[in-house]
Amino acid sequence: MARKGRQTPTKSVILPYDKTYGTQATKLYALTGNNLIEWQQDLLKPIMAVNEQGKWIHLKFGYAVPRRNGKTESVYAREMWGLLTGENILHTAHRTDTVHSSWERMYDLLRMAGIPIEHFYRASGKEHIYIKGGGRIEYRTRTNSGGLGRGYDLLVIDEAQEYTEAQATALTYITSASKNPQTIYLGTPPTATSAGTKFQEYRENILTAQKLDGGWAEWSVEEQRDPNDKKAWYEANPSLGILISERAVRSEFDGDIVDFNIQRLGLWLAYSQKSEISDVEWKALIPKKMPKLSSRLFVGIKYGIDGANVSMSIAARTASDKIFVEAIDCRPIRSGNTWLLKFLKAADVEKVVIDGASGQELLKNAMREERIKPIPVLPKVGEVISANSLFAQGVEAQTIRHMGQKSLSDVVTNSEKRTIGTKGGFGYRTFLAGADDSLMDSAILAYWACSTTKKKKKKQRVGY
Repeated sequence: MARKGRQTPTKSVILPYDKTYGTQATKLYALTGNNLIEWQQDLLKPIMAVNEQGKWIHLKFGYAVPRRNGKTESVYAREMWGLLTGENILHTAHRTDTVHSSWERMYDLLRMAGIPIEHFYRASGKEHIYIKGGGRIEYRTRTNSGGLGRGYDLLVIDEAQEYTEAQATALTYITSASKNPQTIYLGTPPTATSAGTKFQEYRENILTAQKLDGGWAEWSVEEQRDPNDKKAWYEANPSLGILISERAVRSEFDGDIVDFNIQRLGLWLAYSQKSEISDVEWKALIPKKMPKLSSRLFVGIKYGIDGANVSMSIAARTASDKIFVEAIDCRPIRSGNTWLLKFLKAADVEKVVIDGASGQELLKNAMREERIKPIPVLPKVGEVISANSLFAQGVEAQTIRHMGQKSLSDVVTNSEKRTIGTKGGFGYRTFLAGADDSLMDSAILAYWACSTTKKKKKKQRVGY
């Protein structure tokens, strides 16, 4: 018996259901003379699961499958069913040629299935198909404004790894007026060149139970694997041995292990390859064991720009003349400053830097009332710019040390530069869903305070 790829997802979140139209869609697709592969059929079942009122169980459903496995065929079957039941459908993709290929495929499938087409238009940018009975499907390349002002029952986000925040703003509400709306995301894990963040954000929200009425399925490996690991090939590629051959997979590897793991093995990186500070650079700063500290603590406190959270980090010199940094916490501003004051009272602190108009003056006054020393530094814009630049130099020169703290590492390795001031200064902002810029900012302030404070010389003792 020929070996074939794993037919069930390696990871999934499916809400309970008793009824599905997935079997109907599979039979409808079979009228074309073709049959969906087992995994494609099984995927349709949760996607098209309905409750007692006939409403979709999963208002949103996302799935990720490595390239060339035929991931779009399940959506085509879902769309064919939708057309026959009178749905208005919008199929979007990142690239113009992908949009047109999907139009051509649907046009062919409908004709092969004997479904009469009432009207169609194939010109690039305006592709659509209307069938007799009222169902219609339109195809669009995603833009920051496309879809506004129109209403649909089904929204398909093809090439979802390229789905951006701006595009989501334009498309999110176009199914709101539908009596039974659904959105389907399909794609692959993002690569170094992927512009989108919404697909990964959706996945993380689903897997951490932060998203209601949503479903997810993926074929992937948990960690980076050897490109020659055939077991991983079959685990992550459900159509291997059916649509894809081992020989084809073998020929794909060009020396880029990370890219092969993402595109062929479905690996989701915990860090962004587009980050200003890479995961490799940041991990290179982790010592084998906790360094011995040789100075008092330097504290950085940052009130977030959006006024939501406040973060605190510390820095200290090490015996090897490096600077150790660590985040203490990030809490909602509405929780008050008690936790900050408690730490500052208990710790052996040499300098405190507080930034952020939403709270720095209040904390400074509270420290004075509590008689907490030293008097905090409230940095000017130029000093904040210098702090960010110094931190970047510290990463490059490897003068920074940390112990791989997850909360801080997640923000640092998913960050990009942002402009500060009018003279080319920069800071950092994170594009990681759910993370807060203030955590990294507080660590930068602590590092700056430590690195710009002269080391105290030990007094020389002279004996006679």
